[in-house]
Amino acid sequence: MIKKLSVTIVTLGCSKNSVDSEFLLGSLNKKYFNLQHSADVCKSDILLINTCGFIFDAKQESINTILQAVKLKNDGLINVLIVFGCLTERYKNEISKEIPEIDYLFGVNEFIEIKRIINNYVSLSEEYLGQRILTTPKHYAYLKVSEGCNRKCSFCAIPNIRGKYISKPIEAILNEAKQLAQNGTKEIILIAQDLSYYGIDIYKKPSLAILINKLSEISGIEWIRLHYLYPKYITNELIKTISSNNKVCKYIDIPIQHISNNILSKMRRQNTNEYIINLLNKIKSNISDIAIRTTILVGHPNESENDFKLLLQFVNDFNFSRLGVFTYSHEEDTYAFNNYNNNIPEKVKKQRASILMKTQQEISLSNNKKLINSVQKVIIDRKENNNYYGRTQFDSPEIDNEVIINSNNLKIGTFYNVTITDADEFDLYATVNN
Repeated sequence: MIKKLSVTIVTLGCSKNSVDSEFLLGSLNKKYFNLQHSADVCKSDILLINTCGFIFDAKQESINTILQAVKLKNDGLINVLIVFGCLTERYKNEISKEIPEIDYLFGVNEFIEIKRIINNYVSLSEEYLGQRILTTPKHYAYLKVSEGCNRKCSFCAIPNIRGKYISKPIEAILNEAKQLAQNGTKEIILIAQDLSYYGIDIYKKPSLAILINKLSEISGIEWIRLHYLYPKYITNELIKTISSNNKVCKYIDIPIQHISNNILSKMRRQNTNEYIINLLNKIKSNISDIAIRTTILVGHPNESENDFKLLLQFVNDFNFSRLGVFTYSHEEDTYAFNNYNNNIPEKVKKQRASILMKTQQEISLSNNKKLINSVQKVIIDRKENNNYYGRTQFDSPEIDNEVIINSNNLKIGTFYNVTITDADEFDLYATVNN
């Protein structure tokens, strides 16, 4: 009988990292390894940490996680420690010197080498074609359609870490989606660093609408959700597709970052206040009941009080369905780091972020209360105690509202029609319709 080695992977950072981890773990042969994802470092023969190196807080979390693993390794609870991902791509030499207890360090695109190292521990040389092991419940999955980014936003180090934009061919994406559907996935969430740019590099034109329409033909896929649509290439064709295709969630994640022309220019966003406002209004007027999520960045170098007031007023006026706020992080190897002083105090950054979030709380509460007595289609994600937790098409997993249902015998991953009975800032409460 083969003695299996335990292989555990801890994933930090964004959903794109999660997809990388899912493919890496799925490429290992279950005949020789006990494979698992874990939210925290734990006892394991081989522990892998997929790191994030995007901003200061993410880097700190990655370092702390590595140090926790080193402690377990020193206590004899981990035999082999492998660290890879964005942080090690940026700081490989520094990490190697500062944390010599790490057995192997890899960057972001070295999965074949990582797999070879792990297989060597069981003297395995055969090529194994496994299936992706989801970190999510099987009824939804992230589908990464590209690697890298061609944008030159002043605050972002991702192009330096991940390289230039490379679209996956449509056929490869369709094959992956079909396999997910065969395994029970009902909702696919399309992700990329810049989703609206999809296809320009290989098809010489924005091709997201074409991809969406082909994905919608796959049996078993009921919801298609769009994440990280950079404003520039949101075409009329794409807007029409979102509006007319019944499988596409009426939900768009558009990170606008700011609305002041002064700051947009300093951010090198290639958009203006006027362009963003016209685009958002066009989306609202052409897609009924659309939920728009956005991301705001405050405290960018030279953000004046007037710039912030303009942003705050815009958030108040536009009434975003969902909104996330980040504070500027002064990152090496970025345009802002090389050209601007980090001249907004951290206290001011946090104050501005807090004001925006408080404003959005009030907007969210008002929007949610308008849904009371309405009927919504939800998918059930999980059960905790006596409550089931689901989502409408207007909510993405882990970051948006949930619908809390006190009921018996609902099935995880199943759609139900529910009536909204109550609401607070970030949750809805409902009963299942008979």
